[in-house]
Amino acid sequence: MPQSLNIHEHCRNSAGMTYVYPVVSRRSGGVSIGINLNPNSACNWRCIYCQVPDLKRGGAPEIDLDKLESELTEFLYELLHGHFMQERVPEDLRRINDIAISGNGEPTSAEEFGSIVELIGEVIDDSELPLDVKLVLITNGSLIQKQHVQEGLKRMAQLNGEVWFKLDSATSEGRKRINDTAMSNEKVLENLRLSASLCPTWLQTCVFLLDEEPPSREEREAYIEFVSPLANELKGVLLYGLARKSLQPEAPRLSPVSKEWLSSFGEEIMKTGLPVKIFL
Repeated sequence: MPQSLNIHEHCRNSAGMTYVYPVVSRRSGGVSIGINLNPNSACNWRCIYCQVPDLKRGGAPEIDLDKLESELTEFLYELLHGHFMQERVPEDLRRINDIAISGNGEPTSAEEFGSIVELIGEVIDDSELPLDVKLVLITNGSLIQKQHVQEGLKRMAQLNGEVWFKLDSATSEGRKRINDTAMSNEKVLENLRLSASLCPTWLQTCVFLLDEEPPSREEREAYIEFVSPLANELKGVLLYGLARKSLQPEAPRLSPVSKEWLSSFGEEIMKTGLPVKIFL
């Protein structure tokens, strides 16, 4: 019997394909069909909680669109008509929630991103997916200014799509420490607002203990100050802790925050008017 999927394991080759992989997602509450546009495990950021093995700096390779279309078509058929759900998915999670463009690096670094979103839309149209299945982009938001990304986001908005835009810290020091990026608050805000203007956008924020310490009061206050003006522009905040072990050198320094700490921070964020979904 094949091994069942669970929220603690998001292996990108669990279906034996190059681009398509299924996961049981705690944020989606069901099966998420992943689209891995970075099978080379290259990313322009290096988050210290990242679960990608052998992560390196870089962007997505050239994408074989025919292969991606074939894999997605084949796997959707298996989910809808085969035995995958019964054999691999816990009974209470046997629903297809979304198709998530994500994977082993920053997916918008794929030059074909706009064409990929169009391709996914065509496969969805030809399938028997429920109408409420979402198309999700999980992104660090650093390349939103590029034309091919904006074209993809506009098309996503027509496909019941939404963006999950990473914001783990609202300080330059915090982003450097957590994400190893030098993006300024001004650039993050510019990209975030551009994303929200093109496609419904959530913030996704990962919090954890670093050297047994949670994010400082200064970090939390900076975050609240950053998100407060955005209550009418964003869908809300996806606030989550660590569910899977980091595969980066900093892994021994990381551990989960408590449920109480996460809930308390979520309540602070909600006072800004932004909805918050919390995931342990």
